[in-house]
Amino acid sequence: MSIAVKPYGQEHETAVAEFNRRLQLGGADEDLVFYERALPGWLPPDGKSLFNQYFVALDKGVVRGAYALKRQDFWFEDGKVRSIAYYHHPLSEGIIDRSYALVGSLLLRDAMKRSPLVYCLGMGGYNRPLPKMLVSLGWSHRALPFYFRVVRPYRFLRQMQALRSGFLGKVAMDTLAFSGVGWAVAKCHRMAVRLRSPAKGVDEIVVEEFSDWADRLWEQAKGSCSMTAVRDSQTLAILYPANSSHLRRIRVRRGKETIGWAVVGERRKDAKYGSLRVGSVVDCWALPENALPVVKAATLTLEKLGMDLIVTNQSHAAWSSAFRAAGFFPGKSNFIFAASKPLAELLQPFEERKLRLHITRADGDGLPRNF
Repeated sequence: MSIAVKPYGQEHETAVAEFNRRLQLGGADEDLVFYERALPGWLPPDGKSLFNQYFVALDKGVVRGAYALKRQDFWFEDGKVRSIAYYHHPLSEGIIDRSYALVGSLLLRDAMKRSPLVYCLGMGGYNRPLPKMLVSLGWSHRALPFYFRVVRPYRFLRQMQALRSGFLGKVAMDTLAFSGVGWAVAKCHRMAVRLRSPAKGVDEIVVEEFSDWADRLWEQAKGSCSMTAVRDSQTLAILYPANSSHLRRIRVRRGKETIGWAVVGERRKDAKYGSLRVGSVVDCWALPENALPVVKAATLTLEKLGMDLIVTNQSHAAWSSAFRAAGFFPGKSNFIFAASKPLAELLQPFEERKLRLHITRADGDGLPRNF
């Protein structure tokens, strides 16, 4: 078996379609398919510093694996901006045929050669093959804290399928729902949070686009992070264009001063959430001392949109504290950040600096697919 990894070109599209078909016929999850078109529909390589690239592993013209790299500028605590790659959508025929089990490691090695400063994000938990491989290779890693806020307790208790597995789980959830205990506990918690930390004099407006006010915020707050993707107005316009109607851009002000922003959206339907409407705080930015009013503005916007449940993942300690103060509960996280050894060297000591990483769902690949 002689496999070569090459950039995905239009001449490979038919072979990729056949690769996807073999995966599906072999029993792979329906989401485990690679992109049908060689030119990325989201973040195409058009001369900007933020773009996607696709690669395929070829065995005599037959595609046996594929992966994608999203390249983006990141700011580091030393004041330098570096181009970092995000490794995503790695797929190997080894999923269905053990004779191709080594293709997965071949894909990762190829990505690291193309961009030694590379990270992975999400991955579904430490029990999955990719994070297991990254840990064995000595990558630095952490699970990004997950937070949730129940807006409508009755619907949550009746529809949250992930908590209703088994007879006892259903009985417990239904008892809380029909007795009103769940609603009362959630109501008291929200009232306590509101009394403890009111956001006075703050207002939020939904805007069509980011402009120079976002640039000022970027310059003000970037120093609070050990590493963060560049979030100036030019970059934000690429990630959250005005025609992205599935996302809302929120500008948060205290009087005449803009103190932060957030991007929120409704997640796509997922069996584990039943029929719940699930909102997400996708991205956010502010000085640490202004994180709480930004979180509250984002939460209020999603509540007005009729969400039953609001979720988010946050890596920075200040934002984690703000979500807890705004009435969000912590939950088990399967959203993992892992940094290659060359990238981790820029974040040493990692155990200290990982708490000031500013990584959100926006730093993954889910903006057009999951929202």
